Amino acid sequence: MIRSTNRVYALTRPSLMDSLLPIVVDSPHSGTAYPPNSGIVAPLHALKTTWDAFIEELWDAAPQLGVPLLAAQFPRAYIDPNRAPDDIDDSLLDEPWPTPLSPSAACRRGMGLIRLNALPGVPMYAGRLGAREIRHRLEQYYLPYHGVLKARLDAAHARFGRVWHIDCHSMKSVGNAMNVDDGAARPDIVVSDRNGAAAAPEFTEWVAARFVSKGYRVQVNTPYQGGYIIANYGAPEQGRHSVQVEINRRVYMDEQAFEKTEGFDVLRRDIGAFLEELATYVTERLD
Repeated sequence: MIRSTNRVYALTRPSLMDSLLPIVVDSPHSGTAYPPNSGIVAPLHALKTTWDAFIEELWDAAPQLGVPLLAAQFPRAYIDPNRAPDDIDDSLLDEPWPTPLSPSAACRRGMGLIRLNALPGVPMYAGRLGAREIRHRLEQYYLPYHGVLKARLDAAHARFGRVWHIDCHSMKSVGNAMNVDDGAARPDIVVSDRNGAAAAPEFTEWVAARFVSKGYRVQVNTPYQGGYIIANYGAPEQGRHSVQVEINRRVYMDEQAFEKTEGFDVLRRDIGAFLEELATYVTERLD
């Protein structure tokens, strides 16, 4: 096993000779190391709520099966790899952006490429940011992460003609005012595929069914349909299947203390079992 780590990503992967499966797992919101002089003024507790806490640990059985596991080292509250590079709210800018912007619905709620708020009513910055600062974050953090993810997906697809991709996340147990499901209690797991655009429905349903079989309450494409990563890399008609898996933090951690509970080890074992089942599922579908 090889572990490559830098300020942008940690990539735990088998050697090329041991890469026997066209599966890639990534965790784009695992980072906690904020670069210096970021201008962020939000308090630490609020920033921690934006972190996909312990997700790369929950999925760490992947490399043992010959599956690369990629985890961002920079925080999504600094720049979010699960947003499009033009998903910017121009009210954040102190000067015009040089190209057209396309803010998403999430961006308008304060959660675009560069977050406006850590929590409802808790601003990330005291003022606006310059275009140069945002370009720096794109060039030094966002694009390198996507470069590694794309390279792993493309390598698997080139070798096997197909690739299955799990994009891993966590979610608060209850939606807040920045979410589409404000005030709603969430299920244990949400599996998303952009309503069939990012993965074959049969695969999405299989993923959901495996977690149901382990006793979890699962919903598909609600309240989440999936973000930019699976939209960008999923192309089922080309044999590229990307699903987003959101896990309710209540299942495995204390959301206020940001500490693991006894549910962590149970969930980690269940995810390990899921990955073994996924390896069998993929093997059976290879020519």
